[in-house]
Amino acid sequence: MTGFLGLAYVWVKAAHIIFVIFWMAGLFLFPRYLVHHQDALGTPEAEKWREREVLLARMILNPSIVVVWTLGIVLAINSGLFDGQPGLGWLHAKLLLVLGLSGFHGWALGYARKLAGGAGTLPTRSLRMLNEVPALAVVLIVILAVVKPF
Repeated sequence: MTGFLGLAYVWVKAAHIIFVIFWMAGLFLFPRYLVHHQDALGTPEAEKWREREVLLARMILNPSIVVVWTLGIVLAINSGLFDGQPGLGWLHAKLLLVLGLSGFHGWALGYARKLAGGAGTLPTRSLRMLNEVPALAVVLIVILAVVKPF
């Protein structure tokens, strides 16, 4: 499918995948930072974890999510999502999962701010379990994008 992108389609798709990988790398790492930061609350090490979180968010997470969404919307428009193109149920489901993952991204940044204020409100075990959210989401998203089951 080339749509209005023409020959640029494959390049836009490649860039989208590259930035998804960057975003996922950050989302796999950031919750681990939160666990270590929470464990370090009340120690001098806590400030170092805060600095790491800020740097990861500023250098990888936030720029990547912006590029992922921008290119993803361009690809969705190119695929006919807003033209009522049939057979795009998989894309609707994928977008819903990406929206949820974006919400997780926002939650993680918010929780980092709480930790920076010295207030870790989740049990460490729960925080460790939340670390698996990006992995589960990416498995479902990749299956939807590759298999296109509906």
